[in-house]
Amino acid sequence: MPAGTAEVSHFHHHAQQFFYMLAGKAVMEVDGRSVMLNAGAGIWIPVGTSHQIKNDSDDEVHFLVISQPPSHGDRENT
Repeated sequence: MPAGTAEVSHFHHHAQQFFYMLAGKAVMEVDGRSVMLNAGAGIWIPVGTSHQIKNDSDDEVHFLVISQPPSHGDRENT
């Protein structure tokens, strides 16, 4: 994720997600609460939970997102 970028706040109707940080630092907004994620950290996003990942740093952020079931077509922006 490039420096200074952010995803649109959204939730999934059916999919839960797990974000695992590989490199860099990001902020995850979860239901209006900010959680700082450093490399090696992970966060679980339950079904129906509003979330948004942000890279407020000057460096790229690398992470994995695991969705179960697949989240394609399951997203609603908030």
